[in-house]
Amino acid sequence: MATRSFHMEYAYPKEMELAKKERWPILIPIGTMEYHSTICPYGCDSLVSMGIAREIAKEMDCVIMPPVWYGVASYAVGGPETGTIQVDCDSFEQYVYCILKSLFLAGFNRNIYMIVAHQTEDYNPMELACMKAARKLVFEYLDTTKGYGWWGKNENKEFYQQMSAEDNPWNWVKTIRSFSANAKAIYGGGDHAGKVECSVMEYMYPGSIKMERLCETDDWFAQASAEMSVELGEKRVKQSVSDYVAEMKAQKGMK
Repeated sequence: MATRSFHMEYAYPKEMELAKKERWPILIPIGTMEYHSTICPYGCDSLVSMGIAREIAKEMDCVIMPPVWYGVASYAVGGPETGTIQVDCDSFEQYVYCILKSLFLAGFNRNIYMIVAHQTEDYNPMELACMKAARKLVFEYLDTTKGYGWWGKNENKEFYQQMSAEDNPWNWVKTIRSFSANAKAIYGGGDHAGKVECSVMEYMYPGSIKMERLCETDDWFAQASAEMSVELGEKRVKQSVSDYVAEMKAQKGMK
């Protein structure tokens, strides 16, 4: 059955009001513009997070927000001369905070998912910036709407026991990676312009990987791209989407 999902940039107030009323998940794709050797496009991370959001929106009603193309890429893979665009972590955090705050002020203060596609290690700067921006906003929102000392008031002693998962403030905004833990456990961890990333890109964006250009580089991290497989990319994407849809439906109390 077709969903009613839409991209915000093509939507009108009527569609946004429906999404707000029914508390649809808000999906924010977040990536980078980063050097991915000679075979993979600069926008790989952003394109992957956009693709995951698109696939989730095929399974349930969602709003897909315009992507955040520029992120905390770092120059770990290559210096500025390679074309990578690096955004300072603190500046990025403030930018994300402003996006989230606008959504909160508009009434979208539940079921927001930032889909981050960059690095797979725990506690990487871009993921932390997203998480910090979200938690900062949630605390400010609670202080504003409930008053200072809200949690310590006696009338709120059963605050957590009386709420659903959707109503738990720490669940209002989640930072998730483009690939679920299950997908990584079953189909291998992440890489950079290697077998996994190129498999995913070629599955979601056919023709995006220029394997004929692999001979133009000696980048060690790109050599495994020769083993890429569209089938692997499909399995990894479908597993992640299945996991995230299940999580989002559980959050909303859906079956």
